[in-house]
This record gives sequence, C-alpha cells and structure tokens, in this order.
Amino acid sequence: QVHLVESGGGSVQAGGSLTLSCAVSDYTGSTDLMGWFRQTPGKEREGVAAIRSDDTTSYADSVKGRFTISQDNDKKTLYLQMNSLKPDDTAIYYCTATQRSSLSSRLHVAMGRVPSVREFDYWGQGTQVTVSS
Repeated sequence: QVHLVESGGGSVQAGGSLTLSCAVSDYTGSTDLMGWFRQTPGKEREGVAAIRSDDTTSYADSVKGRFTISQDNDKKTLYLQMNSLKPDDTAIYYCTATQRSSLSSRLHVAMGRVPSVREFDYWGQGTQVTVSS
C-alpha cells in the first residue's frame, strides 16, 4: 500500500512560480513510476508529468519548458516545480504512483509522453493551484 500526501498548492499571479511536494509512504517496496495529474471541474483528469525510478521524465506539451518533475528517494518525496504559470494551469493537482509500471507506461515515458490515468494505482487527495491574470 502506498500513501501519498500533496502540499504546496496556493494562489499566484500569472508568471509566478509554485513548487508542489508529495510525501510518499511505501510499506511494501519502491514505487516504479510516479506522476502529477490535474483536473478542473467538468473535465477529465489530465496528465502533467511523469517520472520513473531511473529518473526518466515526460511532460504534457502544455507544460514543457515550464514545469519540472523530480524525486528525492532518500526523503521519499516527489516534486513539481512550476514556473511561468498561466491562468490555464489553474486546477487541482494530484500526485500518483504505481509500484509496477506496465510496458505501455514505460514506452510512453520513453517517448516523452505521460501515461494514462489507468496506469496508476495510488492517488493523493489533491492540492489546489490557482493562477490569476
């Protein structure tokens, strides 16, 4: 069982920066694939960024060059550094993980794409990010 707790959300003006953190508690082994998704009311959850245990990363086109995903294995923490924020980035951001990534998800990350929501088994409660113009 993996327990995820996000923090770091808040309100910021367009052009500003925020860093989200996700504390990971993992009682049965290591997480092979982690990611950040976001969701706005009435829309499906959207993949933002993903990172594998070997630190290979992938990003949605809408955040490439602005967001950076990283992990600290010693601290068991996942991060999302968000720069040059836009009002369209406003959403609830969710941390997610799986302990055994599928071949499909590994290929997605290798190709620079974020795996689908179905590839992840564990989810945090979400943290709100609001970007004002």
